[in-house]
Amino acid sequence: MKSKVLLIDDDIELVGMFKEYLEQEGFDVKMVHDGEAGTAEAFTGLYSIAILDVMMPRMNGLETLRRIRTNSQLPILMLTGRGDDTDRIVGLELGADDYVAKPCTPRELTARIRAILRRAQSVPADSGAATALTVGQLTMWPEQRRAAWAGDKLELTSTEFNLLEVLARNAGRPVSKNALSEQGLGRPLARFDRNIDVHLSSLRHKLGTIADGRSCLQTVYRLGYQLIKE
Repeated sequence: MKSKVLLIDDDIELVGMFKEYLEQEGFDVKMVHDGEAGTAEAFTGLYSIAILDVMMPRMNGLETLRRIRTNSQLPILMLTGRGDDTDRIVGLELGADDYVAKPCTPRELTARIRAILRRAQSVPADSGAATALTVGQLTMWPEQRRAAWAGDKLELTSTEFNLLEVLARNAGRPVSKNALSEQGLGRPLARFDRNIDVHLSSLRHKLGTIADGRSCLQTVYRLGYQLIKE
């Protein structure tokens, strides 16, 4: 079955080019040109991923992202202006999985989409016994893409789940930002990339604390991040 891609961008010529390329690469693509229509489409549950431009009239991409995240964990790739770090960080904080700076080539966009989808693929619950990964009060079911803290469901984006799984499988040991990017985002860590830091900050707010009141997710100076193994 083809992966369905939702393209939300008011630049009709640009998204038309992206649509043509993605369809040649085997994707099924739907284009919409404003945030309200994009939000409505995202809520249908028909798509594997959404590509969302930051700069749109009426309702911009960041507000669109915020609204989508109120009711959907659909993987979202943001299109941002080159060098616009503020929009990138805010987008990641609001729950975007990754971003691509414009102008970008269709090939680059396709590679980033595939990296996100590879990590977001879930195995149906009836495909076999789900194996739990447990670290302290954290329990993850990687095959089903589910996670819980002290029995309460965690609402994680696709990228947050990926990064947390990497940390959980290495609990008690620091994991470098480069390893987290390679294994969690499916790409090498770029210079000055704040992506990992923003996602890990979001995870800290969603996860609970350990017995002594500290966050279970710690920064290890010059080594990366570590999930504390109680």
